Amino acid sequence: MEVVVPERVSRRSVLLGGTLAGAAALSTAAIPAAAALPGAGVAPRGEVFTLGVASGDPTPDGVVLWTRLAPNPLAEDGMGGMPNKAVPVQWEVAEDERFTRVVQRGEAQAAPELGHSVHVELTGLRPDREYFYRFRAAGSLSPAGRTRTAPLPGAMTDLAMAFASCSQYEHGYFTAYRRLADEHPDLVLHLGDYQYEYEAGVYVAPGGNPRDHQGPETVTLANYRQRHAQYKTDPDLQYAHAMAPWVVVWDDHEVDNNWADEVYEKPEIPQPNFLERRRAAFQAYYENMPLRRAQIPRGIDMRLYRRVRWGRLATFHMLDTRQYRDDQVGGDRFPTQDPQRLNPKRSLTGAEQERWLLRGLHQSNARWDILGQQVMFAEIDYRNGEERGYNPDAWDGYVGSRQRVMQGWQQAKTRNPVVLTGDVHTHWANEIHDGDRIVGTELTTTSITSGGDGSANLTDKERAYLRENPHVRLYSNQRGYISTKITPGGLRADYRVLPYVSRPGAPVETLASFVIEDGRPGLNRI
Repeated sequence: MEVVVPERVSRRSVLLGGTLAGAAALSTAAIPAAAALPGAGVAPRGEVFTLGVASGDPTPDGVVLWTRLAPNPLAEDGMGGMPNKAVPVQWEVAEDERFTRVVQRGEAQAAPELGHSVHVELTGLRPDREYFYRFRAAGSLSPAGRTRTAPLPGAMTDLAMAFASCSQYEHGYFTAYRRLADEHPDLVLHLGDYQYEYEAGVYVAPGGNPRDHQGPETVTLANYRQRHAQYKTDPDLQYAHAMAPWVVVWDDHEVDNNWADEVYEKPEIPQPNFLERRRAAFQAYYENMPLRRAQIPRGIDMRLYRRVRWGRLATFHMLDTRQYRDDQVGGDRFPTQDPQRLNPKRSLTGAEQERWLLRGLHQSNARWDILGQQVMFAEIDYRNGEERGYNPDAWDGYVGSRQRVMQGWQQAKTRNPVVLTGDVHTHWANEIHDGDRIVGTELTTTSITSGGDGSANLTDKERAYLRENPHVRLYSNQRGYISTKITPGGLRADYRVLPYVSRPGAPVETLASFVIEDGRPGLNRI
């Protein structure tokens, strides 16, 4: 059968799996593009690309391409309906969305040992260029994805970057991912809690959960594979992955709520197999993210902290604040006054990662040094009046660790230190103080869905947060993400919010915008 190519194919139709020009380059037969799937169910017959496509960790000459084969994505054994054998997967990269100018082709093996995932580490591409990619396997053609390479090391190329965190599938629809993707960012950072471990109905949003998790609480490799697959079948999440390269790090729910190194959430309830659970979670995380071979787990360890550079404009120091931390003080009760939080020996990052970060700050020549990480960096007092209380799970529980990082960027004369944060399901804009001086800026994104619809109106408790913490310039309990525009002269952050997530299709608006001026830490509202 001949492939019929329409005269005009829009980027949107390509990225959503509409008719793809040039399919004959991969096969002489007509191949159906992947449909936008609901959050559950079995794929159309012969379709293996139910989880979409993704790219990540761009360099000046390449990027990682990802997909995972799963004709039955919610299969309880975690194998997605695939046979216990490797399957060849063809891939191609083009300069145009119709794939008339293909620049690279190749074949990879989707092996059962990696959940039939594929990670293609491209090299040889041109710097600072937009590319399109797709896969073919088992008679199916994937949706196309859009990606781009980073600029050359010395370039001062502007960057449109958006970042997000905390997408609890049960708590709402992933419309915020779609709105983020509609902005066509050059780069997306995801700062953790990409998926949640709970069985259906255990973690309930105010007003109830509009949809349910499939399967039990994630403990085994099969459980984590199934849960990642359920999230990946969401069409809005697929769209966001297909629109831009992502740089990802985890937080706690990718494994177990508030886990700390080898300590699980509730020590009073024994988890004798926790380290095996951690191993399984790490394995599934790698399988389902556009990560490089350097991130392949080794036993119970996975080197996730790394740097991504955008020319001389920005260096992203992506941190892991879970795998190496000391356990939370005060039994992890919130808020805490436990004086052990002040113990200088305690670490959130672990000694090796801390040295890596400080060395990188000293060696950096970037205009903007950006820490992509999970938990609140600035000091936040959660009690009214003279009494004080802090979050033991955040940097406030590891004051010595935070002080060493701040001193490190001051000693390195870091020109523009900016901390990006997720975790707390609320928008914050914080100025970071060392004594009376502003020494950095923190942009904290709210959740994609976690916490449900939220509210545009502040409660008395939330207003008290602002009174107790004058360095906090914005607080909001709405869902959304943050869009940034980074230039040599400044970083603009737009706090984007949705009025609801309990049903699909919400509009998005900008709640507030701030600019950080080059060489002047702090927030200027515009």
